Amino acid sequence: MISLSVKERKEKGKNAKKTREKGFIPAVLYGPKIKENRLLEVEKKAFQEVYKEAGESSLISLEIEKENKKYPVLIYEVQIQPLSGEIVHIDFYQPSLDEEVETTVPLVFEGLAPAVKELGGTLIKNISEIEVKALPLKLPKEIKVNVETLKTFDDEITIADLKVPEGVKIIKEPGEVVALVVPPEKVEEELEKPVEEEIEEAEKITKGDKEKEKEQGEGEKEEKKES
Repeated sequence: MISLSVKERKEKGKNAKKTREKGFIPAVLYGPKIKENRLLEVEKKAFQEVYKEAGESSLISLEIEKENKKYPVLIYEVQIQPLSGEIVHIDFYQPSLDEEVETTVPLVFEGLAPAVKELGGTLIKNISEIEVKALPLKLPKEIKVNVETLKTFDDEITIADLKVPEGVKIIKEPGEVVALVVPPEKVEEELEKPVEEEIEEAEKITKGDKEKEKEQGEGEKEEKKES
């Protein structure tokens, strides 16, 4: 499990700007076993490296300075300033390790489809991410899709063809098409089809009881809006 060191944060609300000026990002930690939200700050570069490696579906070990305790957490929400693209706030969520959670996992397409290389077709990716359900420690960072099985224009890769770790369930119809290769003359026709895959960014993890925890941390939410 990847580790990330953080510090307790004193600045709140508009004063959180001082945290960013020091090269840190304001953050909050909450979860079913955390009685009161913890205000934190994390070094910008260190977080970016961990975020790139773990994404939002893998547990990381959060280590708070001056504490002899590690918190297994998910990077639940990353707020980005639209104009600058800078990360302005992070939510860390500590789930119950013995309860399944739902989260969205990206698909990573690998290989070169023979129908593209030999027949001149175009690879169509209908789905770029899928929702899965598993215990926190079993959540995958990504799911790989090998397109080398697409040898003709009749071949398809469906949800049922995806290989996931044991204990991970895909929350989607098994017959739904993930990828296929179409002849050159049918590319525009295929691209004009409505895409059914519309997973909202805010639904990274099933809220459930976390909504109550969010309400308890309403003060922290106000802080983020001000900052």
